[in-house]
Amino acid sequence: MSTPNLSVSVLTLAILHAFAAPALAANDTAEVPADTQSMTEVVVTASKAPAAKRASVGGFSDAPLLQTPASVTVIAQKDMQDLQIRNLSDAVKLDTSINDAYNAVGYAEQFSIRGFKLDNNSSYRKDGVAIPGDTQIPLENKERIEVLKGLAGLQAGVAAPGGVIDFIVKRPTSAPLRTVTVETRERGTLYGAVDLGGRLEDTRFGYRVNVAAERLRSYIKGADGNRKFISGAFDWQISPQALLQIDADYQDKAQATAPGFQLLNNKTLPTGISADAMLNLQPWTRPVETVTSNIGLRFQYAFSDDWHATLSANQHSFKRDDYTAFPYGCSGQDLYPGFCGNGDFDVYDYRSLGETKKPLSAQAMIQGKFATGALRHDFTAGVSTFRRKDRAGLYVYDWVGVSNIYQPQIVGTSPGVTGPVRLVRKDTENSVFVQDIVSLAQNWKLHGGLRHIDVDGYQYVLKADTEIRARHDFLLPNVSLVYTPLDNVSMYAAYSQGMEHGGTADRKAMNANEELTPSRSKQIELGVKMDVTPDFMVAASLFQIRKGLEFQNAAGYFVREGQAQHRGLELSAQGKATRDLNLGVSLTALNSQQSNTGEASLDGKRVPNVPAFKAAVHADYAVQQVAGLSVNGSWEYAGKKAFEYNNTTFVPSYHVFNLGAAYTTRIAGKTAVLRAAVNNVADKFYWRDVTPESDGYLYPGASRTFKLSAQFDF
Repeated sequence: MSTPNLSVSVLTLAILHAFAAPALAANDTAEVPADTQSMTEVVVTASKAPAAKRASVGGFSDAPLLQTPASVTVIAQKDMQDLQIRNLSDAVKLDTSINDAYNAVGYAEQFSIRGFKLDNNSSYRKDGVAIPGDTQIPLENKERIEVLKGLAGLQAGVAAPGGVIDFIVKRPTSAPLRTVTVETRERGTLYGAVDLGGRLEDTRFGYRVNVAAERLRSYIKGADGNRKFISGAFDWQISPQALLQIDADYQDKAQATAPGFQLLNNKTLPTGISADAMLNLQPWTRPVETVTSNIGLRFQYAFSDDWHATLSANQHSFKRDDYTAFPYGCSGQDLYPGFCGNGDFDVYDYRSLGETKKPLSAQAMIQGKFATGALRHDFTAGVSTFRRKDRAGLYVYDWVGVSNIYQPQIVGTSPGVTGPVRLVRKDTENSVFVQDIVSLAQNWKLHGGLRHIDVDGYQYVLKADTEIRARHDFLLPNVSLVYTPLDNVSMYAAYSQGMEHGGTADRKAMNANEELTPSRSKQIELGVKMDVTPDFMVAASLFQIRKGLEFQNAAGYFVREGQAQHRGLELSAQGKATRDLNLGVSLTALNSQQSNTGEASLDGKRVPNVPAFKAAVHADYAVQQVAGLSVNGSWEYAGKKAFEYNNTTFVPSYHVFNLGAAYTTRIAGKTAVLRAAVNNVADKFYWRDVTPESDGYLYPGASRTFKLSAQFDF
């Protein structure tokens, strides 16, 4: 388990280091040598801009969003600081195309984009290479979060059709950086973090170190825990042409998870409950314990001004011991799923110990510019590999008694023991990809790309004691046409195909724990973007995505039958709207439909857990009458959502309002930013996540929460 005293000690040492002027950064005015300017990622700049205007997730290199023929959202470090965002669940509220998808407090953060759930093994990236999303991904060492909405077959290879989320790591700064952040929340959460960066006396070498510790006190009573984190990123400008970057991070988190609710009598939504109700509250309840680490490497070499090569790799390590007093069904009324009409529910002792994942990702590519006659080319070619090894043991899932959502009852534990850990999954994914961006004329560009993927997979199904071996290959095209009628306006039309791993059957399905074969998806997208001013962008995209529908059928088997079709419209505005007003607007309208499932109760119905309309507005206003003061507020709206695939039950729409303020001043000669916020000002009860997974669970949104933080720059 995590040790709070140790994490506090580590944080204290880091804070003391921040107050000192270390010899490593003795030259406060040291700059990167002028001949290294082509390696722009050495210098951190994203947090300085009023609006994030560039991203790499839409292709293979950092590019202006205006010229990227895809729908991309960038959440910059400054946004996360100003809104006191500590996890991805809070960050993605800024984009209405992203929704919770079986996102239980204290467990892995899980999401859907454009109505399609992301794959924890392939939809999350670190600097462009795949990492698992099986726990809270730390943000302390992330410069920004980039979200590509829609198919990412060319850019990422195997990924869910909703898109990918890429975490861009903080890199060494050109000037010394010393930042300390402390925060508290009303229920007792305590947070502290240190961010250190700079260059050595020999400015060819740079460093960035982040340390954080957190005592977690969730809005759900009893979903408590602690977390500690440390990371380092280092670079070496070997020569004017060669840059080597290395980064590593480690996180230890232990937190009790909060399961969701089921329908009463398997028909009606629970009423009279509080958002802070904890169903996993037994004397023997233990936190889910997760330890993760990454070691990343990137090497860049410039052959000339027009041609360069990049080699990147990442080794991830994940270990989890999973404990839950799991609520499911009502034996008193023979309901599976569903809670009893009086609020009773069956309790299962669930334990899965020693789960591990150790994926290795690597990619090599060459990029260059050349001309063939009147045509100019931006060319990329590369290879990538992803090697995955998962280990797990036979888990315990035993009935141990009955509790109640209104009057919790104490039940005993199971005498069952978990089985020995063994290899349960081994995949090797190899890809070859190529892309050419051709300038056809002054205002026209054609983007064409192709990726070939070969997947060699092995799975051991624990409960069935069977082995499955399979090999698949896919060819994924991507083509788009971009028209730029004005320097600040672009329009695009795009067609792409993607590939995703098949879903895994729930442990209660007849084919429990089996994974379906990979499947192909197809997307058409039209979009327009405009830089209204250099600091304010608006965008609109219209899309259609089609893929095979996966669900548990009436016979109890997890299958892929029929088609899911999602058609949607996305509107966004972001940046500095006036001298004093920063504005962020996100609107999503989604029409999702199931067809040809072979079951009349499903055909023509909406995909569950996704609203037909969702909106979010965030505004930050600098009060000129009080120097250093800014006030902010946000509004979140989600329309009603279907709970089941047959759309029998809908949860109502909701509005949530948040308020905050920040004051920049100087304390003891140092810059300080004091922030305060109230989330869910009206203390509104609402169902934020109504996943159909595991036979369906409903999760309330957070009740009113107060936050206070202070950031000091030395």
